[in-house]
Amino acid sequence: MNKIGRALLNYLIKGLLIVLPISLSVLIVIWGVTTIDSWLNVNNILGVDPKTGASRNIPGLGLATMVGIILIAGIIVTNFVTEPMYNWFQKVMNRLPLVKYIYSSIKDLTEAFVGDEKKFNHPVLVQVEGDLKRIGFLTQNDLKAIGLPGEAVVYFPFSYSFAGQVYVVNKDKIVPLNMSAPEAMKLVVSGGVSSFKSNTMIKTS
Repeated sequence: MNKIGRALLNYLIKGLLIVLPISLSVLIVIWGVTTIDSWLNVNNILGVDPKTGASRNIPGLGLATMVGIILIAGIIVTNFVTEPMYNWFQKVMNRLPLVKYIYSSIKDLTEAFVGDEKKFNHPVLVQVEGDLKRIGFLTQNDLKAIGLPGEAVVYFPFSYSFAGQVYVVNKDKIVPLNMSAPEAMKLVVSGGVSSFKSNTMIKTS
C-alpha cells in the first residue's frame, strides 16, 4: 500500500509540474485577451445575434484591433510624420501641467523595453553589503550632471513581480554579467530557480 501511495504521489507531482505551468500560461493569455476585449468593447459594434439576443462576441477581436491600431500608428509615424512635427508634438505634451509627467514617464519606460536604446539591456552584479550581491540592470552610467561622479543607477527587479527598486551605486561595486538581459530578468523574476545556459558565467574581473 505504501508503494502504491508513493507511486500515486509521484505521478501527481509530475502531472502537476506539467499541468500547472501550461494552465497558468493559458489562463494569463485568456485573461489578457478578454481584458483588452472588455476595455475596447469592440464586439458591440457587430450588433446583436437575433437568435440569442446576445452581442456577437468574437474572442480576441479587441486584441486584434489594438495590434492593428499600433501597426497603423507605426506606419504613419515612420512614413508620414517628419521630425519637426514629432518635436512639435513633444513640446505640446511637455507644456501640459499634469500630462507631461505621466506621458514622459510612460514614454521613457516604453523606450526602455522596446526603443532603439534599450535601458534594461545591461545586466550587472552589485555588491550591496559584505558578501551580499544582487542582480540588476544598469540604466544610467554617468551621473555627473547631478553632482555624483563615479556613481551609476541600477534597477533591481523583484522576484515574482514586475516591480523593482532603483539604487544609486558606486561604479566600483558593479560587475557586468556575461549573460543576456532576458536570461538575467528571468533568473531574478523567478526567484533564482530558472536555469540558464551552461556557458553563461559571471565575470569577476
